[in-house]
Amino acid sequence: MLLLAISIGAIWNAVWPILFAIIFFGFIIFIHELGHFVTAKLNHVTVHEFSIGMGPVLFKRRKGITQYSLRLLPIGGYVQMEGEDESSEDSGAFCNKKVWQRMVIVAAGGIMNILFGLILCGVLTCTEDLIGTRTIARFYDSAVSCDYGLQAEDTIIEVNGMHIFNATDLSYAMVRDEDAVYDFTVLRDGEKITLENVQFATQEIEGTQTVIFDFVLYGVEKTPWLVIKNAFLDTASTARIVWLTLFDMVTGRYGITDLSGPIGTISVIADVASEAVAGEKISQIVNIMAFITINIGVFNLIPIPALDGGRLFFLLVEGIARRPILPKYEKYIHAAGMILLLGLVAVISIKDIVYLFK
Repeated sequence: MLLLAISIGAIWNAVWPILFAIIFFGFIIFIHELGHFVTAKLNHVTVHEFSIGMGPVLFKRRKGITQYSLRLLPIGGYVQMEGEDESSEDSGAFCNKKVWQRMVIVAAGGIMNILFGLILCGVLTCTEDLIGTRTIARFYDSAVSCDYGLQAEDTIIEVNGMHIFNATDLSYAMVRDEDAVYDFTVLRDGEKITLENVQFATQEIEGTQTVIFDFVLYGVEKTPWLVIKNAFLDTASTARIVWLTLFDMVTGRYGITDLSGPIGTISVIADVASEAVAGEKISQIVNIMAFITINIGVFNLIPIPALDGGRLFFLLVEGIARRPILPKYEKYIHAAGMILLLGLVAVISIKDIVYLFK
């Protein structure tokens, strides 16, 4: 009996983080689709289905003209609207609404994700004892960077040409670099000073050379204004990371092996959940949720066919030209984009699965 209890406990310890991660990821999808759904309803668009998940239906319920569905695969969701991808004579059809109304509906999903991330960043800031600044308070005894010009009381303005707005920006700018040698612009005694080739020590962690952050930044006491300001700055910093990461992929700095799909994301969430519960640091879960929801929101607004950003681009062209692009051409472009996107997701998912079993 004891052995059975131990086995059940071991299985549960292995399974609950995965279940948590699926629910966690599903909630972020729900937030996204809720944005589309609410704005569609507010603009009197006929919604046929509101679905969380893809594939076979696990649960469905119809209320009025809308079917609410929960589907098997937690890799996405959708809001099916009348006249979304075809012409319709229905007054409640998406295609018959004004351009600005359609733009609001299309953009609402990504915006909802970003706003949710903003709220989570505010919650995280509230849990911190102090709010980090950009000003160096002191160096560790083993510090290297102070030998190359950095000083206590320096306020860091730029790193390798990237403007630094808060501590999050600073961390990412330093992690993004490959040789642990940086060009800093700092504010010292009211004067801007450029420090070139500032070096930091590195340490190999799991086969990767990692920069040792060898100084401590000042923290300031929380006030309602600073909490709000820092929440906006952290959200903007995370959004900028998405764009910079995309740029790094295009320029070849990151390859397909560095990407994660739904499976990899769920795996990361599960790992963070296990570590957070073991260390009683629930803030880690909030942090990863903020990062993922902002990522999803920003990525969906990038003007790529099949994504919300791609649809927004076509609507913007329609608004400027005062006439729509021929629906059949737009449909072909979105279909091609969807095929490429699904192909990329399939390749990344295979990579994620292989990694899980290593």
